[in-house]
Amino acid sequence: MAGHSKWANIKHKKGKADAQRGKVFTKIGREIAIAVREGGPDPATNGKLRDVIAKAKASNMPNDNIQRSIKKASGEMDNLVYEEITYEGYAAGGVAVVVEVVTDNRNRAASELRHILTRTAARLAPQAQSATSLISRAC
Repeated sequence: MAGHSKWANIKHKKGKADAQRGKVFTKIGREIAIAVREGGPDPATNGKLRDVIAKAKASNMPNDNIQRSIKKASGEMDNLVYEEITYEGYAAGGVAVVVEVVTDNRNRAASELRHILTRTAARLAPQAQSATSLISRAC
């Protein structure tokens, strides 16, 4: 009776659920890092960090993971630097698109974004090309 192992079914469901939770925890960890860099590691004085911690707790992120993310971002642990990058491009029909990305690797982010855009018949624009067209049309 192939495919009727209860343990195998539990293992696959748990693996899928853990992967989804891990993805959410990673995104929240990046948000924590950005908030710490902008306003410091103390949630009492950093409102953005306080909000992100509340979001993490709402997603059932363990306190240990939250504290580890704060320490990494403040430089107490190994230095992993997340940076915010703005990419510009053109979607189908010539619509200007501005995409803000948070990443620890500029090259990987550019490559992934280029892949997503080409898959949807869009393309990256040279830096500041579409922003200037957006500004000139807004005036």
